[in-house]
Amino acid sequence: MFKRICIIGVGLIGGSIARSARQHGLCDCIIGYGRPQDEQNLQTAKQLGVIDDYTLKLGKAVQDADCVVIATPVASIESIFTLLKPLWSDSAIYTDVGSTKGSVVAAAERVFGAVPANLVPAHPIAGAEQSGVTASVDDLFVNKRLIITPADNTRPEAVQKIHDFWQRLGSLVSVMDVQHHDSVLAATSHLPHILAFALVDMLGHKDEQSEIFQYAAGGFKDFTRIASSDPTMWKDICSANKDEIIPLIEQLKDELDKIQCLLENDDTQQLFATFTYARNARQRFLDQFNNN
Repeated sequence: MFKRICIIGVGLIGGSIARSARQHGLCDCIIGYGRPQDEQNLQTAKQLGVIDDYTLKLGKAVQDADCVVIATPVASIESIFTLLKPLWSDSAIYTDVGSTKGSVVAAAERVFGAVPANLVPAHPIAGAEQSGVTASVDDLFVNKRLIITPADNTRPEAVQKIHDFWQRLGSLVSVMDVQHHDSVLAATSHLPHILAFALVDMLGHKDEQSEIFQYAAGGFKDFTRIASSDPTMWKDICSANKDEIIPLIEQLKDELDKIQCLLENDDTQQLFATFTYARNARQRFLDQFNNN
């Protein structure tokens, strides 16, 4: 499919792309690129056979590459575009894996004046609490959603090739506009992470006085699992998508106020109705998830 893939940022996602692409025979050569402080991670990636080679020079990394994957945190993508601008090749396809797409498109517009026609923004909805290339696996994307958010001028053949690439990695590929993507992910991913971080932050301070965590059961562990995610990455994601997240936080406050009011008024019937609706809504999600 590709002769030479350059992966900028060989961490969990970038490394898993490399492993899976190699496993499925989708490229002849994989080159990793990173900053000098990333060299130990790149050396590990090469030793593990995740990549064929690496370089700390971007010009050398993208030379002759027909696919360039930007797998760095969303906050760094604009600086990556700036470095890539003088090296940009019209014959290559560029894509990213950022969790927010509006920020990626806006960064491209600032750097290039318009979104390049051979840039295909994408987002694999997959991950883990661990980070770095040692956490990468070859099946991370199997049966996971992958959303492509092309611009109006994105070349159809570039979109199709990235679509086919991810599909062959095992992903369930969808195409939607940028705003819809950021709205959906704010509700289904970004807000839940904020909730988990906020709850553990609150209880963590209480635990310092009353040893709450000693008595936490499995439900606490399940609900707060995602609070083990990389704080830097999630700080950047939430900042990039704050316009979509803030209204959801306001709605959640209203929902909590409603439940508080029901408790204060001993309205157990309405409390039961609220909990029942939530349980049924989650079951609908599970049914859809399992059918996919």
